Amino acid sequence: MADMKAIAEALKSGKARDVKAMVSAALEEGVSASTILNEGLVVGMGEVGELFKANEIYVPEVLIAARAMKAGMELIKPLLAASDVQPAGVAAIGTVKGDLHDIGKNLVGMMLEGAGFQVIDLGIDVGADKFIEAIKGGAKLIGMSTLLTTTMPEMKNVIEAIKEAGLRDQVKIIIGGAPVTQSFADEIGADGYSADAASAVDLAKALLQ
Repeated sequence: MADMKAIAEALKSGKARDVKAMVSAALEEGVSASTILNEGLVVGMGEVGELFKANEIYVPEVLIAARAMKAGMELIKPLLAASDVQPAGVAAIGTVKGDLHDIGKNLVGMMLEGAGFQVIDLGIDVGADKFIEAIKGGAKLIGMSTLLTTTMPEMKNVIEAIKEAGLRDQVKIIIGGAPVTQSFADEIGADGYSADAASAVDLAKALLQ
């Protein structure tokens, strides 16, 4: 019988090839895609998130684990779509206009995917119009990131534009990045702030419950 714990462990160790082989074998045995996702991949990525939060592992290890998760996800994604398994939520993430940094954003995206979210990555240098488009397309969560103090006001501009478009009550907005704080999030009317990628996932889950 396929061992979901073994899949989670291989993912934590960043063994993409092993994860792929084990997921493939589990599917052949008739294990459902949602079981593999929730009991294997999500569990493994959740443990990676906890280790990351505790400073027991660092960004490179998280990226390697996320790559292993993606290898498994590639096999089960089409099956999840076919079986109408609903994602935990639809999240659109982007680095705000004027900022080209994306490591933090990419990490958040990977961790959200690992937690079962459908992630729309809007990329870098993202203006309000793109975020608004994503909300109209079904995103229930917006994640904005910046690394520069000079682009922090752009986060407020995006929130104001979402309000003007009459969409503010349809979406939860979270922000993150080195210069950003909880008090800044409160000041600009965001729903939350997180200091790292693993905490962003906890926040996203709490907001969308």
